[in-house]
Amino acid sequence: MTDLLYTLDSYIQTFDALVTAVDPDLHAVRLNRTAFYPGGGGQPCDLGTLMIGGVPHRVVKVQKVAGEVAHVLAPEASLPAVGAAVVGQLDWERRYLLMRTHTALHILSAVVFRDYGAQVTGGNMEPGEGRLDFEFETLQGDFVRQIEAALSAEVAAARPISVRILPRAEAFQIPDLIRTKVNLLPPDIAEVRVVSIEGLDIQADGGTHVRNTAEVGQIRVTDYKSKGKLNKRIYIALSSG
Repeated sequence: MTDLLYTLDSYIQTFDALVTAVDPDLHAVRLNRTAFYPGGGGQPCDLGTLMIGGVPHRVVKVQKVAGEVAHVLAPEASLPAVGAAVVGQLDWERRYLLMRTHTALHILSAVVFRDYGAQVTGGNMEPGEGRLDFEFETLQGDFVRQIEAALSAEVAAARPISVRILPRAEAFQIPDLIRTKVNLLPPDIAEVRVVSIEGLDIQADGGTHVRNTAEVGQIRVTDYKSKGKLNKRIYIALSSG
């Protein structure tokens, strides 16, 4: 079983590991430990390099395969032997932007739930931008400007963000732990990773986040659309800072 370093520390950029398996069909390797996020919950996977025998091997995709993390290497990279020592290096600029974006979407979800009681029905993100769908009827220009102002206030509040791993029964005692309309947590998961924004938000979540809302920077509401009578979509983007 791979030790998923990102679950408790999203700021690890480099790490040492050993190759535990090789998949020629995927042109991928598995490691005994990794800081690469394999994607999920709308967050794209990490990219970067594995240094093997002094030679950099580009990681072009990371994905879960049968519950394990597969690091897909560029076609020109030769596959190492099982047991080979590697040094992993994330594309940190991209990862950190995804962390800021993911936290921004949690702030958006929390603000809309707090102020309007609307649950999330879908979402997606790319580095620096994303969108969430909510279940409510009304969505107008003034309403969106109010949301944007509320997002700015939460960023300025510099709220600390923490991560905990809790037994499933204990986690589900937390009110409103699941903010999505449908509970996407598989019933066989014994432990739940909980991301908390102090004084604002507590959600079950598997992705990577910054340590403080101040790191997110300016959040702009760039567009909004009606996707049906009870489904409204809000798009956000971050400043480059």
